[in-house]
Amino acid sequence: MTITSITPGDQALITLKALQDAVSKNLEHKKKLGHYVVTWQNGKPVRVGADAPKQVN
Repeated sequence: MTITSITPGDQALITLKALQDAVSKNLEHKKKLGHYVVTWQNGKPVRVGADAPKQVN
């Protein structure tokens, strides 16, 4: 596999910003409703929030 480093184009940056804004808005909405979210920490999914089900190991 060859990895190259190029600067993303303007359209890619606009798309990235829109996706980041949408995710941030959704996470804030879930937080206000008291819902938990699932995120990645140390390569594993983690449930975060007061109503999150207990982790099963």
